[in-house]
Amino acid sequence: MMSTTEHDHDQPVDGLSNHGQAVTGSSDQNRPVDGRPGHLQAASPEVVAELVFELGDVVSLDPAVLTEHSRDTSRAEPAGLPAAVVQARSTADVQAALRWATTHRVPVSVRGAGTGVSGGALAYPGGLVISMHAMNRLLEIDAANRIAEVDPGIIIEQLDQAAAEHGLMYAPDPVSYQIATIGGTVATNAGGLRCLAHGVTRDAIAGLEVVLADGRIIRTGSRTRKNSTGYDLTGLFIGSEGTLGVVTKVIARLKPRPTGDPVTFQAQFPTMASAGTAVAAIMALPTTPELLELMDRNCIDIVQRHFPSAVAPGGAALLVGQTIGPDAHPQAETIVSTCRAAGALLAEAGDGAELLATRRMVNPALNAAGLALSCDVAVPPSRLAQMFERIETISTRTGYPVNTCAHAGDGNMHPAVLAGDDSVEEIDAAEHVLTLITEAALEMGGVISGEHGIGSLKTGMLAQQFDPDTLALQHELKAFFDPAGILSPGRAI
Repeated sequence: MMSTTEHDHDQPVDGLSNHGQAVTGSSDQNRPVDGRPGHLQAASPEVVAELVFELGDVVSLDPAVLTEHSRDTSRAEPAGLPAAVVQARSTADVQAALRWATTHRVPVSVRGAGTGVSGGALAYPGGLVISMHAMNRLLEIDAANRIAEVDPGIIIEQLDQAAAEHGLMYAPDPVSYQIATIGGTVATNAGGLRCLAHGVTRDAIAGLEVVLADGRIIRTGSRTRKNSTGYDLTGLFIGSEGTLGVVTKVIARLKPRPTGDPVTFQAQFPTMASAGTAVAAIMALPTTPELLELMDRNCIDIVQRHFPSAVAPGGAALLVGQTIGPDAHPQAETIVSTCRAAGALLAEAGDGAELLATRRMVNPALNAAGLALSCDVAVPPSRLAQMFERIETISTRTGYPVNTCAHAGDGNMHPAVLAGDDSVEEIDAAEHVLTLITEAALEMGGVISGEHGIGSLKTGMLAQQFDPDTLALQHELKAFFDPAGILSPGRAI
């Protein structure tokens, strides 16, 4: 059983009830890899030779490279090795690779840093992996218009640091921001701790350059603040998980970097439900905190066990966050008062750096504790209290403790279950708990993924979120952009 890591190689992975790959195949070079005879085929050595002839050393057949690119950091088990990896250096490389794949009906997976947690970047046996990691240039910072143009392989932290030199920031900050590429975050519409105040990836992207499956290049969006021209193709590609095209340039929106010392606040609650009630009240206030994160007692105890610190808050739930700016102190005090009114055992503002560090260590601690499976559900913030009550009920009924941390302000939570061992029975039981939690989120008007995407692990739940006509329309859009069906077949939708 492979280790379970998430995003930045230190978080638990997503697991739901459909057991890994939705599309499987065989290393047999003559067997179709998507289950439809005569449609997509594993690439033969002769066909791969054509690709090598056209692209030269951009194509790797090295077994070690093939193995590395066969998996991502999800717990989805690789189904086999790809026939080749194209380590693209230019848009022209991507065009040539996709034309080859369309001509020969070879399935393609697209990879950034491989930090995805939903099995979206796994290779298809005998297929092609297009790696965007080498396309990592910062092309321009246009400070006057608060725009950056970058290659898809640039690391989020590098872009944010470059923006900081101009007093700006690239706001989305997934936990993996130090190693995740912007192309990968565009593919999944990633969020992060700052998304409460500044929005998710979709809010930060002004335009894209995309290579379609047949090799055509399209450019979406604009550098302007406003644009009411045509359909929103930029928004369509964001979150499409490599099923519609391959992003080769990103025009990102930058924001003024907040100034002033941040003020950290914390509140301890007797139950997760009472913490959820406080979150709903905080989000009804006129101002929004910069960060608002939540941990349950199980998460805190696991962090203390594996990464001991002086921080040992009491209560069943810990809410921690920050305000920043000229009104940071009065805003924090207002939030603290709101928490007290909601039944907090303790609520105060001050230096909470260690508490925020505890929040960031939840996922490394879960991994250190053993085989951790997590899900990525989101509900309206006003339903958090009910959702936490349901999680407690599910935990009691199944006998499996649930460890929950959350980007509380936007209702995005990551419940995790520690499997007793890596046996099929234990993994199935843990996944069943997560399935029940996901179904509860749907009942409350939520979604099965808030920021990690569907990939190959979560496709079994799509029919519960979408009605048949809505899901069918998404398949029609996929077929329009990718008639041959080569791009990430069987994933995302």
